[in-house]
Amino acid sequence: MAFQVPRKAILTKEQLEFFQTSKTHQELVSYIEVLNDAVVGVRLTDECSLSTGAAAVLVLLDSVERVARVTPPVENSASRFGNPAFRTFYDRVSEISPELHASLPGLPSEAIEELSVYFSEAWGNRTRIDYGSGMELNFLCWLLCLERLQVLQETDHKAIVIRLFWRRYINIMRILQSTYWLEPAGSHGVWGLDDYHFLPFLFGSAQLRGHKYIRPKAIHDPEIVEEYSKDYMYFACIAFINSIKTASLRWHSPMLNDISAVKTWDKVNSGMLKMYLAEVLNKLPVIQHFLFGSFLPYDGPLPPPPPPATSLSSTSTKPVISPTVHGDHVHPHDDLGGAGQKDVGWGDCCGIPVPSVFAAARAEAEKKHGFKLGEAGVPGVRPVPFD
Repeated sequence: MAFQVPRKAILTKEQLEFFQTSKTHQELVSYIEVLNDAVVGVRLTDECSLSTGAAAVLVLLDSVERVARVTPPVENSASRFGNPAFRTFYDRVSEISPELHASLPGLPSEAIEELSVYFSEAWGNRTRIDYGSGMELNFLCWLLCLERLQVLQETDHKAIVIRLFWRRYINIMRILQSTYWLEPAGSHGVWGLDDYHFLPFLFGSAQLRGHKYIRPKAIHDPEIVEEYSKDYMYFACIAFINSIKTASLRWHSPMLNDISAVKTWDKVNSGMLKMYLAEVLNKLPVIQHFLFGSFLPYDGPLPPPPPPATSLSSTSTKPVISPTVHGDHVHPHDDLGGAGQKDVGWGDCCGIPVPSVFAAARAEAEKKHGFKLGEAGVPGVRPVPFD
């Protein structure tokens, strides 16, 4: 098999439409469905069998957490946006990635370069210091590649979700988000599930499918949320949101509030999958950053040539603007001044920077207490008021 370094390929609506009917798209959806079904009725505290490869992946992820622990944020108190120390973390993880992958049993050395790209890009964007569902998707792609190479086995599916994805990856991402104040990439604001993640809600609703007693509306009961957050991802995510945002869930998370009115977890789970396809896999602002390689190829229409640079008309002092080019991608639409969201999506790409909720929480605590977090007598991250 000829391995290749993953690269971006989709820039236009026509290319996205091809991708939606491609084998790569079908395999991604199939893998998500397989993992989703693997955790139906499973608690986070249940025992999971681990293959030798899956155990090695856990050790690898432990190494990533250690890098985060020894890479403190730099002084950046004047800004609510991403801490530059994240780039140091990112560079260090990229530097040790070949060594980490070499420790995985049965992994061909020729595949390491390809897998390392998905791995490095799963922790956030180095330039923008942000994180969103596209980076979460990179981690899923990394897992899929490892299974294709038989480092992970079909018997690991439950452990992949519970142990590798939830206990290690999501835990590490919470550390990175709170330490480096990663900005939400293309945040939907209050109309998203949370500022960063989607898959924990999808897999979490699968865990609760068919539950005899707990209903979706139970997310409004603080005692139930606290009790079951140790067993179910969905309730753990609700508890996390409640820990950093005040007021009612109806105010700061109306999408989750609306979903709580659904009668059964089976319907919530099927709806989550449809929503993931619509808002992640079928959205150009997300998929124009998707990385294609030998495991997940793209053989569709080629992107158009780069448009000419901005120029000045000879009869006008106003610049003649070509379709916007930002580095290695283009915007799928002209600047609509905030209009036309139903056609162009939520502005996941190059929109207005959104400060980290952790940064906002710290600012609120400093405002209330009159001094900075970390000083004697000052509590940790406090909820952001929405009332």
